[in-house]
Amino acid sequence: MSDVNAQQEIRRFADTDALVRATADRFVDAVVAAQQARGSAAVVLTGGGTGIALLEHVRENPGAIDWAALDVFFGDERFLPAGDPERNEVQAHQALLDHVPVDPARVHVMAASDGAYGSDPVTAAAAYAEVLDAFAADREGPLFDVHLLGMGGEGHINSLFPDTDAVREPEQLVVAVTDSPKPPSVRVTLTLPAVQSAREVWLIVSGEAKADAVAAAVDGAAPEEIPSAGARGIERTVWLLDEAAASRLPQA
Repeated sequence: MSDVNAQQEIRRFADTDALVRATADRFVDAVVAAQQARGSAAVVLTGGGTGIALLEHVRENPGAIDWAALDVFFGDERFLPAGDPERNEVQAHQALLDHVPVDPARVHVMAASDGAYGSDPVTAAAAYAEVLDAFAADREGPLFDVHLLGMGGEGHINSLFPDTDAVREPEQLVVAVTDSPKPPSVRVTLTLPAVQSAREVWLIVSGEAKADAVAAAVDGAAPEEIPSAGARGIERTVWLLDEAAASRLPQA
């Protein structure tokens, strides 16, 4: 779990397009640096419009990423049938993963509702936790190199919503969510302990509707109230914001 005093950075960009392009380039650089330092890299992807746009930019500008030495995980997943266009992994494959020579065995997707665990999200969550445990056993240092996160207007990250059992989970790395206030109601999500197992956590946020939650999180709100406040990396936490999302923060 991360030290809450780990370095926190705030980066502002003129608009969403500039935010996406700069973050994608930074992501490529971080993956390459991790591979050069440790032989491979492990990242957690996020969905949503900004997260998918970032992957599309990486597809167009992949730099020197060694795709065969990359493990890909997902921060959360809608518990829907395989191939459903609303699933984060489907969108990530369409945006990036189907177009680069990543090793399919190193793309760790969460189970679908018509998969091996049927309609049981609790078992699906436990199975993904086993994947993380096995991966951790073979890895030195932090579990992930970079965990990408989007954020909702009320401060939710992954499928961790305010004042829910999932955001209060103190130990398990993966849990099922059966009452998400944002449809679909059933999901599988990494928890704050999993997020805090990343070397770096990046929160990529755009839009004035999210500015209040950004300011509260940066100021150290309780994670139960503003889940993004609990998103801290072991070495670094980076807020990547367009000017609208940063509008409630003090001027640098």
